[in-house]
Amino acid sequence: MAKSRQHFSSQDSSLSPTSVRSREWEGPSRWTEYLGPEATSPMNLRSSRNSGPDGQVHSSGGSHKGLNMQWVVQLTEVAEGLMAKMYRLNQILDYPDPVGHVFSEAFWKAGVFPNHPRTCLLLSKKFPEHYSKLQLERIDKVSWDALQENAELHLQSLEPWIQLLLDLMAFREQALRLILDLSSTVITLLPHQNSLILHAFMDLFCSFVRVNLFSEKIPRKMMLQMYNLLHSMSRDQDCDFYHRLVQFIDSYDPPLKGLKEDLNFVSPRIGEVLEAVGPIIFLSTDTRKLRNEGFLSPYHPRYPDILTNSAHPMRAQDLANVTSYREWVLFGYLVCPDELLRVTSIDIALVVLKENLVLTLFRDEYILLHEDYQLYVLPRILESKKMAKSGRTKQKEADLEYSVAKQVEKMISEVHEQALLSCDAIHHERRILLKQEIGRMALFFTDQPSLLAPNIQMVFSALAFAQCEVIWYFQHVGIASSKSKTTRMVPVDIDPSDPTIGFLLDGMDHLCCLVRKYIAAIRGYALSYLSSCAVRIRSLLNTPGMVALDLDSSLKGLFQQIVQHLENIPKPQGENVSAITCDLSEFRKDWLSILMIVTSSRSSINIRHLEKATVSTGKEGLLSEGNAAYNWSRCVDELETQLSEHASLKKLYFYHQHLTAVFRNTMFGPEGRPQHCCAWLGVASSFPECASPIVPEEVTKIGRDAVLYVESLIESIMGGLEGLINILDSEGGFGALEIQLLPEQAAYYMNYASRVSNLSAKSPKGPSGFPFPGQESHPENNTSIKMLEAAVQRLTNLCSVLNDMEPICVLNHVFVLREYMRECILGNLRRRLLSALKTDNDLQRPSVLESLICRHISIIHLAEQHISMDLTQGIREVLLSEAFSGPVSSLHLFEKPAEQQTGSATEAVCNWYIENIIKDISGAGILFAPIHKCFKSTRPVGGYFADSVTDLKELKAFVRIFGGYGVDRLDRMLKEHTAALLNCIDTTLRSNRDVLEAVAGSLHSGDRIERDASIKQILDIDTVIGFCVQAGLALAFDRLLAEASGAVLLEGAPLIHSLLTGIAKHIPEEIPEKIEIRRLRGVANNFGVVYDHDSQWVRFILEEVGGANDGSWSFLPYLFATFMMSNIWNTTAFNVDTGGFNNNIHCLARCISAVIAGSEFVRLEREHQQRQSLSNGHAADNGDTELQSRSSAEASIKSTMQLFVKFSAGIILDSWNETNRSHLVAQLIFLDQLCEISPYLPRSSLEPYIPYAILRSIYSQYYENSPSMPLALLSGSPRHSPAASLSHSSPGVRHPRGDSTPQYDSSHFKGSSSHSQEHETDSGSLRSTESRLRNVRRSGPLDYSSSRSKVKFVEGSTSGSTGPSPLPRFAVSRSGPISYK
Repeated sequence: MAKSRQHFSSQDSSLSPTSVRSREWEGPSRWTEYLGPEATSPMNLRSSRNSGPDGQVHSSGGSHKGLNMQWVVQLTEVAEGLMAKMYRLNQILDYPDPVGHVFSEAFWKAGVFPNHPRTCLLLSKKFPEHYSKLQLERIDKVSWDALQENAELHLQSLEPWIQLLLDLMAFREQALRLILDLSSTVITLLPHQNSLILHAFMDLFCSFVRVNLFSEKIPRKMMLQMYNLLHSMSRDQDCDFYHRLVQFIDSYDPPLKGLKEDLNFVSPRIGEVLEAVGPIIFLSTDTRKLRNEGFLSPYHPRYPDILTNSAHPMRAQDLANVTSYREWVLFGYLVCPDELLRVTSIDIALVVLKENLVLTLFRDEYILLHEDYQLYVLPRILESKKMAKSGRTKQKEADLEYSVAKQVEKMISEVHEQALLSCDAIHHERRILLKQEIGRMALFFTDQPSLLAPNIQMVFSALAFAQCEVIWYFQHVGIASSKSKTTRMVPVDIDPSDPTIGFLLDGMDHLCCLVRKYIAAIRGYALSYLSSCAVRIRSLLNTPGMVALDLDSSLKGLFQQIVQHLENIPKPQGENVSAITCDLSEFRKDWLSILMIVTSSRSSINIRHLEKATVSTGKEGLLSEGNAAYNWSRCVDELETQLSEHASLKKLYFYHQHLTAVFRNTMFGPEGRPQHCCAWLGVASSFPECASPIVPEEVTKIGRDAVLYVESLIESIMGGLEGLINILDSEGGFGALEIQLLPEQAAYYMNYASRVSNLSAKSPKGPSGFPFPGQESHPENNTSIKMLEAAVQRLTNLCSVLNDMEPICVLNHVFVLREYMRECILGNLRRRLLSALKTDNDLQRPSVLESLICRHISIIHLAEQHISMDLTQGIREVLLSEAFSGPVSSLHLFEKPAEQQTGSATEAVCNWYIENIIKDISGAGILFAPIHKCFKSTRPVGGYFADSVTDLKELKAFVRIFGGYGVDRLDRMLKEHTAALLNCIDTTLRSNRDVLEAVAGSLHSGDRIERDASIKQILDIDTVIGFCVQAGLALAFDRLLAEASGAVLLEGAPLIHSLLTGIAKHIPEEIPEKIEIRRLRGVANNFGVVYDHDSQWVRFILEEVGGANDGSWSFLPYLFATFMMSNIWNTTAFNVDTGGFNNNIHCLARCISAVIAGSEFVRLEREHQQRQSLSNGHAADNGDTELQSRSSAEASIKSTMQLFVKFSAGIILDSWNETNRSHLVAQLIFLDQLCEISPYLPRSSLEPYIPYAILRSIYSQYYENSPSMPLALLSGSPRHSPAASLSHSSPGVRHPRGDSTPQYDSSHFKGSSSHSQEHETDSGSLRSTESRLRNVRRSGPLDYSSSRSKVKFVEGSTSGSTGPSPLPRFAVSRSGPISYK
């Protein structure tokens, strides 16, 4: 604290009036913080008064004048730093209103001022009264005591901001002195004569005004009063600078009062400048003249074949400065109101005031322009009017002055209303002009790049013009201005969806890219110009007029240095221009030194002398050549700086929220263009340049905001891209092209069209909404096609633009739009896939899902043609991730991990199939239809009937969508479900082992009473049957899935399918199987190329879970035989249409066949392993063992199956009587179907117990009731033993049962895969009788016609029509022996 107090005291002494004059050369040293140490070295720090030359022009005077110019530029930079500090203070204090004494809660919590509002507000309101006169300790004793206790702490928080007030006071003194000095010494400040010094002078002038106007927005009074109070509490005296700061703040309260007094001496020079720039301002507002006379066109407007620099090159170049000129007018007449009384000033002020509502001070801080003109300028005009009126009789000029003052009064009073009504329209018209001109300019220079360099100044003018319009638009969005008469706020009507902004940004970006692309050509042209300029300047220096001037040696030396600089410029040769490095800053510094000398009123040789001495040659004068050389020299080494000056949109950072809103409103509107997004994004690259080095924390904040802005825009762009894709991928998009009429619809439509053909002109649309034939191409009918074409065009354009866009760099962040686009497209594909899985009701049909995916992928492929990256690989990745998302290493292993994670899409589909088809949790009455190879339901499952999602076509679509990983997942879930069901069988076998042992004994002994009693002891037999039926459903579904997989493999990779089929026929049959053989058999089984799919599938399940490892499994056929005693058969009926039963009992046959075969394989394999372990690995000959193992396994399966058939037939026929025979037909057909399903059970095995004649009669009775069923199709099963014929007694006679299992002839064993292959039939086409005979079910003539819906069923409870049992009819049949065909 003591150290900082010393700093302040030393600063105070330097600010005393005497010390300021004695140490004036040291003035700029205080600005090191604002300029940096390198810019404020002692050699450069000379104030204007100490360094100005007197009447003699000497060496030191010339150099000092150049340094004086540098000090003008440096003070302008100091002004920027001061405003940055004030801006930061305003942010910290939550933008207070010191004039109205309105302070928010955040103001007091910011930590700058003590949180004692009453005391602080009193000090501020009573300014400039000293605190000692306010009796603060009496008003708020608590605050007074708290301030005394924490005085040092509060002083410390206020010190940096008190230093800001001191800097503002010092800046006011030094800047004002410099402005007055330049105004009094510079001969001419006209833009066409001395533009360089004019711009430096006016920039300092405007910065001086801005700083003092901005200072009103910070609580200066409260800051000073509170600091002095705390200082007095701590030091018992006022701070040294208190009274000077009080005087400074009071004189600038309000700031415009002090500015008018300070700048009163400069006012006439300001008026001259504003009059001089008036013509350029008028030209900039005349859009018709700009367009018609081609000021911004690279070719002549009336003679487009003549390529010329411009119709008016000098004035077109001046348009680059029109933004500055407008600011000069607004600030100049605001602080120098007397200059409005000039005759020409009214029009100039009117034009500029009518176009603006606010006057920007710094960044997004502004003052309301018209309110301040009415408050501070109008009273001065009224005063002049009053003085002119009172002095009318005394002076002749009084009438003119009165008249002008009256016009100015009227103008100021009315222009506010005009601006509110017309400012947006004026600027909108100007934006349209710039949109057209810049668009043409970009096309022209793209086609003729060689003309870019000569016209570079005109390009800068166009860029500056567009920059001004874009910034004006965002400065006025959301502005509310108050009308003076009504004092109510009126919002400015700015269209937030104006598409011209996008066109301007894109045009500016395109022009900047062209300049950077051809920067070498522009530098080469500038170097050539400077080389020729050196020759002209040397010749001008040697003219008689210049020789007669007798220049001073120092000035002559400066001219010689100028010529040497230009002559030493390297000559561009060939294509090495880009390699030339040339620094012309010394040339420009020397030229400014010459200008400061020759434009000074203290110099003996001034600008008029030089013009008279050189213009007489008939060519450009010396100063004109030098100024042109100065401008072209900047195109050599400061081209990027010039681009930044004229085209930088970094100020838009402070309006980036409006920027985002306008972008979203315009980018994808009717006038939006995809290529504009590059420019909207590119703006962010310049945002970090707004950060001031004075406020270090700004860099982080602005950088973060810039990144968020880019991310927000990218999100919008990708949302638009996603929207375009989804529009095309909708029913109104490409989906409309897929609409097809059914044949019935088409026939009705054509008939209707023929009837009303004479009325087609009146009613062009048919009943279904489609245009009549021949009118599809009429304009009124192709709007949807036009919409599609427009969407496709936008999509391809956007993809092309994003693909070609350069990376967006914001600080250390790099945004590559191609990568965002790839992620967007693939992410959208994933979302569309997941959303398409489910309809409003339930699962989408796989075939429909496949068509939707294919449609979406076709759109992605359309976009991919315009993107330089492989989206097809990304599509594969998406589909793979939705089918399999486990560890990548798992993809390379045959063993599946225990916790394998799968894609959400596959998971959803597989779960739906398990829950709704296999488990039938919705109770939709799922039935497996063997004939149709699909599942059917009595009511819809979700949105479809079961056959719409389970037939072979749909499963093939599922396989094509999710591939092998999806099939594996569904197969795995089916296995898990079946394993649980097999576990229930295992539990039943274990828990009922003793009972089953008794059942087996009674079955072998033929004791019917004991058998029935034992069977009744088995608990929940109906539940076990239900589990077995579910297992049979899973087996049937997996068989269909394997068949679909094989069909898809055959379509897509026929060679691999052929290889698998060939290998499957030659897989070694050994027990136990090697791991490789087991894997190969599993693959073949998954693709349905093996003959015993079901048994192998159950075998794999039992091996995985370690099932069938108990001795109780030997009673499996007895358990299954007891199923024949269940009550379930009383409600079972055969359904001719499906080839199955109404309660899926036919799936029980599939389960019994597979479980018996699978368990026998597992049992024999386990026994073989035990024998090997007992024999210590010494096995017999491999070939014999292999054959013996396989044949013994098959014999064991056959024996077990025959045992089951024998006992089941016995139980069935024993339980039949005249009063209870409803179950008999179903059970007999069930056994027949078991023989059909099992590859190990030939038909002859059933013949000894149930003659086929009975079955043939049963089937005949079922099918003959259908008139559409030709009897010629009734045929026996070709799978039966090749005996010639068998004679039967009456079909009603029951065959005697033998106690021993009939011997099975090995020649009847079916070992080929033909016994388990089921052929897909096409229900939509009629086939010949021979074809039906080949494809018919082997258990009877079930596939009789293609229209099964009309068949009336004889017997059935749920799925067929009920009727009398066919048994009485075949019981009295006279049919004789039936030969097997």
